[in-house]
Amino acid sequence: MMTPASASAATPPKAEQRPYTVPAAFGERQDPWYWLRDDSRENAQMIAYLEAENAYLQAVMQPQQALQETLYQEIIGRLKQDDASVPYRKNGYWYYQRYETGKQYPIYARRKGDLDAPEEILIDGNQRAEGHDFYQLANIEISPDGRWAAIAEDTVGRRQYEVRIKDLFAGRFLPDALENVEPDLAWANDNKSLLYIRKDPQTLLGNRVYRHQRGAAVTDDVLVYEQADDSFYMGVEKSKSDRFIYIVSQSTVSSEYLYANADDAELKFQVVVTRERDHEYQLEELDDRFIIRTNWQAKNFRIVEVPIAEAADRSAWRDVIAHRADAFIDSFDTFNGFLAISERSGGLQKIRIKHWEGSDFLLDAQDAAFTMALGTNPEQDTPILRYVYTSPTTPATTFDYDIRSGGRVELKREPVLGDFDSQNYRAEFRFVTARDGTQVPLTLLYRQGTPLDGTAPVYQYAYGAYGISSNPTFRSPILSLVDRGFIYAIAHVRGGQEMGREWYEQGKLKNKINTFTDFIDVTRYLVKEKIADPKRIFGMGGSAGGLLIGAVANMAPSEYRGLIAHVPFVDVVTTMLDESIPLTTNEFDEWGNPSVDPEAYRYMLSYSPYDNVSRQDYPAMLVTSGLWDSQVQYFEPTKWVARLRHLKTDQNPLLLRTNMEAGHGGKSGRFERYREIAEEYAFVLWQAGLRAH
Repeated sequence: MMTPASASAATPPKAEQRPYTVPAAFGERQDPWYWLRDDSRENAQMIAYLEAENAYLQAVMQPQQALQETLYQEIIGRLKQDDASVPYRKNGYWYYQRYETGKQYPIYARRKGDLDAPEEILIDGNQRAEGHDFYQLANIEISPDGRWAAIAEDTVGRRQYEVRIKDLFAGRFLPDALENVEPDLAWANDNKSLLYIRKDPQTLLGNRVYRHQRGAAVTDDVLVYEQADDSFYMGVEKSKSDRFIYIVSQSTVSSEYLYANADDAELKFQVVVTRERDHEYQLEELDDRFIIRTNWQAKNFRIVEVPIAEAADRSAWRDVIAHRADAFIDSFDTFNGFLAISERSGGLQKIRIKHWEGSDFLLDAQDAAFTMALGTNPEQDTPILRYVYTSPTTPATTFDYDIRSGGRVELKREPVLGDFDSQNYRAEFRFVTARDGTQVPLTLLYRQGTPLDGTAPVYQYAYGAYGISSNPTFRSPILSLVDRGFIYAIAHVRGGQEMGREWYEQGKLKNKINTFTDFIDVTRYLVKEKIADPKRIFGMGGSAGGLLIGAVANMAPSEYRGLIAHVPFVDVVTTMLDESIPLTTNEFDEWGNPSVDPEAYRYMLSYSPYDNVSRQDYPAMLVTSGLWDSQVQYFEPTKWVARLRHLKTDQNPLLLRTNMEAGHGGKSGRFERYREIAEEYAFVLWQAGLRAH
C-alpha cells in the first residue's frame, strides 16, 4: 500500500493507486489518488501516509538541522520580543496590543482617557491559547459604551470561529457561545444586540446574518438576512462614526451594501445600490452623504459622493476623485476635512490626499520600490492621517501626517534587532518585457556588494490572483537569505492589480496562463541580464501562488533549482467541479465553472498542475499543507506529491510537510511560523550549495 515510515524514514513514501473516475459533463478523468481525500480527516490509511511523508521530510532534512536552528535563532533574534503596537483612540479609550518576552501571542489592552491611565487587559492571547495546539484570535469587537467585548477565536485552524462575550468591567465571560461563525461582528448602539454570520457546516460559506441579544439563549437568535446567492461572501461591520451597521455582500465581480441605523431597535436594513454583475462598490458615510468607491463607468474605480437618501440614483453621484486610466483606486478613508485614497500607479501603492474643497496631492516617498498603506484611523473629526510606509530596505514605519501644516511625525519604526542597517541593502524597481510585449514590474532586493554578474542565487516570489497585489515591503526573515548572497525578486505578475484592473483581468479566467508565463519570463530576464545564476534560481508561492508554482513546475522545470509551494491550489478542475468543497462556488468568476462551460473545462485542464504532471525531470521541491485547511483542502497538495512521486524521472528531493494541527496559515504563535520559514530557507540553502551555518 505504501512504504511505512517505520521501514525506512529515508525512503520516499508511495501512496497506493486505486481506480476512481471523476465525473464531469465535458469529459471523465481518472484519479488513482482520490482516496486520499477524507472530509472527516479520520481515515487511518490517509493519516498514515501523511505521517510517513512527514517522517521522510524529517529524515531527509536531518543533516540540515543545525542550519535550520541557526536560521530560526537568527530570524527571531531580529524581533523585539517585548514589542507593542502604536495606540489608537476610539470612544475615549486608547487601544493597543503588546507582546511579553518569550510569549507566543499578543495581549490586547487599552487605557482610558490618556496613555498615562492604568492599563486594562482586554484579552491575553497566551492564556486563551493554553491547552490548544492551534489558536487564533481573529477579532475583538468592543461595544459603543466600552463595556462588552465580543471575540472570535479558532482553536483548530479551519476558520470555523467561536464567538464569546466578555464583560470588561467585571473581567468575566458570559455563557454566550456562538459556534461555526465568521469573525465579522457588529454591535448595535444599545450595547446589547450583536450581529454575526453563521457558516454552512459543509461549504463553510457564511450565508446567514443573525442578531444575538447579549445574555439570551443562542436558540433565540433572530435571522436578520440570508444570502441566496452562494457566489457571494458576506460581512457585517460598523460605519466609522458608529451611525450605521452594514451587511456587505461581495463576489468576484459584484457587491452590495445594506445599511441600518445602529440606534434603531428593529435594525431595519435597506439596500444602498442593488447588486448587479460587474458593478463593485464600497462605501462610508460622512455627515448626510455616502462616499462611494465604484467601478461603474470607471474600470480603475472612481470615488463619488451622494446624499444618503439618493444613493441608489446614479444621476445624483458627483465625482470626488475621477477615473484615471493610469491609476487604480484601491481603497479610501473619510475625514471631516479631507479624503485619503490608497492609489496604485506606476506599479506601486501610494497615498493621495484630497481636500473636500480644493486640490489633491500624493504623499512623497524616498525609495524606488515602496508601499504606503492607510493606517488605523477610527476618528473622522481630526486633521491627522495615520499611515504606514515601508520598502524592502525600510521596516514598517507609522507616521501621523498633519493635513493643515504638512508636518509629519514618525510614531514608530518596527524594530529590527542585531546589526541591521538599511544602508547595507539596495532595492530596485524594474520592468521586464514579457513574451507578449507586456511590461511586468519586478522588485529586487540584495545586499550591497552582491555581484550582479550571473553568479548570485535568486529567490523569486509571486502570487498573481484575485487582484491581490504583491507589495514591495520589508520582510526581516528574508535577510537570512539576502545576507548569504541571495537576490530576492518579487515578480508582480498579472492576476494582481499592481498596474490596474486590466492587470487583474489579464491574469484570470481564460487569461490565467499569463500569470505563469510572466513568472517564467521574469526568471529568463534575470538570467539574460546576468543577475541570476541560472543553476540556482528558486521559485516560491503559496495558495493561489502555489498554483503558479505547480504550473511553472510542469512548464519550465529545467529553469529552477528548487520550487517551494505552500498550501498550493493544484487540483483545479476537480475542486471547481465540486460545490461541496468550501469556497468553490465563490471562485467561478476567478477560474471558471467547468460544470457548465466546456471551454472553461478544457482551459483549466490545460494548466491544472495535478493533471499535467508528466514523465520528466523536476527540480527539488518542498510542498507544505495543513490538515485542517479550509481554503485549500489538504488532499490537493497530498495527491499532487503522490502523482509527482509516481511520474517524475529525477532524483531530486520531493518533500511534503503536512501540519497536522493547523490550517491555511500554518502554525499559530508568534515564533512557531518562523520555524517553518527556517525549514524552508534551510532547504533552499542546501539546494543552493550554501550549507555554512
